[in-house]
This record gives sequence, structure tokens and C-alpha cells, in this order.
Amino acid sequence: MAAPVLMGIVNVTPDSFSDGGETAGAEAAVARGLELVAQGAAIIDVGGESTRPGAGPVAVEEELRRVTPVIDALAAEGICVSVDTRHARVMETALAAGARVINDVTALSGDGRAMPVAAASDAGIVLMHMTGEPGTMNVRPVYGDVVAEVRDYLSGRIEACLAAGISEKRLAIDPGIGFGKHMPDNFRLIEKLDVLCELGLPVLVGVSRKIGKAPDPRDRLAESLHWGRMAVDNGAAILRVHDVAETAEALSGRA
Repeated sequence: MAAPVLMGIVNVTPDSFSDGGETAGAEAAVARGLELVAQGAAIIDVGGESTRPGAGPVAVEEELRRVTPVIDALAAEGICVSVDTRHARVMETALAAGARVINDVTALSGDGRAMPVAAASDAGIVLMHMTGEPGTMNVRPVYGDVVAEVRDYLSGRIEACLAAGISEKRLAIDPGIGFGKHMPDNFRLIEKLDVLCELGLPVLVGVSRKIGKAPDPRDRLAESLHWGRMAVDNGAAILRVHDVAETAEALSGRA
């Protein structure tokens, strides 16, 4: 079984759920990105708008101010940079600055220009499932069969991308752990990840620091490693993580 690709998280925000403020400035964010690459990350995912449960929107101008210099600096080092955004204007600017991947929590459905911008580029695209908006997504999420519903949604977004002229080779999918799901839903998605793998695209899983009893998400490393390893065992090709070195070490012993 091939080793998973590690995507390191760099949040250039004051309010992300587990690391808000740690890399809110460009200099600190660039340093974190370089550190995560040295630890084994193949992709650095740069975001300037928190999408944690309950988060409010950020003005596009502010999002651009946060992420553009970071993407520019990391791309100049030859690093594969992903932009974590749901706004077409940010996608455009990030791609011009050297980003090679668009990671959109709305699966290119949240901004009417997102699909054309993505189609006009040669960037990789991560399509994620989310119920509702970050501000309200975890209030009352209800599923009959969470695995089937997430699969069907992602299948529909894949078809939309293909219809827009985006090659399947550029796509990956993400079940959106924690994005409009209760904990049993999250567990079920990880346990049945093989169902999403049947869609034929690389599956990205972002479970880092989302599951655990510790009030401080930074104290949930053991659970993050456990569920990340389970996701890989069940077919995940990409893990989006805060703790790259620890994740790489935990996965190194896999058969």
C-alpha cells in the first residue's frame, strides 16, 4: 500500500479552532510552512478564513491580505502550496502567486465564479462535503445514511466538474470530517471510507485535532494519530494534519 501524502496545515488566522493566532502573521506562517515541509509534508495548505464551527465570514480583502504573501513566499521555495478558500477571487490571486491546489470546503459551489476559475487553471482541486455554513453547520446535522449521502453529494460535484471541463485527474474528494457531522457520523465516515474510494479519486481526510476528550484541541494528538491511521488503512490517500512529524512517525510502521 502506497504511503499517504501529508498535507501540512498553515492557518493565517487569529481564530482557527486549534491554532488560531499561532501563525497569524506572514513571517510566522512562512516559517511554519517550511518547518512542516522539513518534517515530511508534501503539500502546505494555506488558509486565511477560519471555517471552524460557529465561525463568521471574513472579507475577501482581508483573506487576501493574510494568504497572498505566504503563498508567494512558499511557492518561491518550490513548495506545493494549496489554498484553502471558498472564494473565487482568492483562488485567482493564490494561483497567480504560485498555488497549485484549490481546497474548497464548498466543493466549488459556494461562489458562482469558483467553477470557471478552477476550470481555467491547471490546479489540483479538493472537493469537500459540508452541510450548511460554518456558522451553523453543527447545530442540527441530520442524516439518514451519512456515508451514502456524502458519497452521493461528492459524486454530484465530480460530475459538475467534469461537465465544466475539469479533468478527473485533477480532482480529489474529502468527506469533511467535523463539517456538519456529529461524532458518530465522523466515525462512520472513517470506518466506511472504502465506499468513497469507490468513486475512483484520491480521498483526503482532515481529522487532525477534531476528535478527543481534551478541551484544548492541541492536546488531542493521540486521537488524531489513531483516526488518521485508521483513515489511511481504509483507503485515504492524503491526510491533512497539524502535527506532520508525529503523523509521519506513526505511519512509518504500517505494513
